[in-house]
Amino acid sequence: MWPEALAIAAAGFAAGMINVVVGSGTLITFPILVLLGYPPLVANVSNNLGLVAGGVAGTIGYRREIAAHRGFAFALLPVALAGGLAGATLLLVLPGSAFKAIVPVLILVGIVLVAVGPWIQRRIAARTAPAGEVDAVAAPAAEAAGIPGGPGRRVGIMVSIFILGVYGGYFGAAQGILVVGALGILTTVSLGSLNAVKNLLVTGVNLMASIIFILFARDSIDWAVVGLITVGAGLGGLLGARVGRRLPPTLLRVIIVTVGVVALVNLLLHS
Repeated sequence: MWPEALAIAAAGFAAGMINVVVGSGTLITFPILVLLGYPPLVANVSNNLGLVAGGVAGTIGYRREIAAHRGFAFALLPVALAGGLAGATLLLVLPGSAFKAIVPVLILVGIVLVAVGPWIQRRIAARTAPAGEVDAVAAPAAEAAGIPGGPGRRVGIMVSIFILGVYGGYFGAAQGILVVGALGILTTVSLGSLNAVKNLLVTGVNLMASIIFILFARDSIDWAVVGLITVGAGLGGLLGARVGRRLPPTLLRVIIVTVGVVALVNLLLHS
């Protein structure tokens, strides 16, 4: 049906753009799919596959910032991929009833994270502002060697990224906000650079989970939904990397929270 197809594509476009700018696009696409009647597991798996295109587009858009921190970013990428593999495996191993039961909690967590996102970003910006000035000059040399800090801090960073990768492979709503928050606390990398690294890591997690789903969960994939979200998210990711940062973040957050609350109420009323 054309209205449904347009709604899914539009949701994919919004999610692709929001993922690049903020990092919580799943709270647009997943609730829309649920509201349209798709089973939660099918909605989650199909949404994951579709959003990969937006992540790839956003990562390409931030390629200069990622290149400046290539050692840091690519040292964390295998850890994020391992987490995504574990999370996707958990989604397939645990019974579907378990995922259906926990989805309202995950959506609620995502809504809260989106709502407190500005506070998290302000704290990170305040903490990393002095480092950001040095970062712009010294980043290529400082980050070329890999994960910064002493052994304890490096372990903390890797454990955090792995756990967030597990979360992303399992569901992933507001995963990007969590990644930026964790790295902002554990490193002195500037906020703009963290956002670029976040796009790479989250895209890697989604891609790893998508491979697992294609190999072992084809019955839970609606390829029409995947195609519509792929087209929408790809275009949205390109726009987000170019001009999405100029859009009012408050408006984006209000939209995300509103859609998430409507979906949460709908799930609770029909569960």
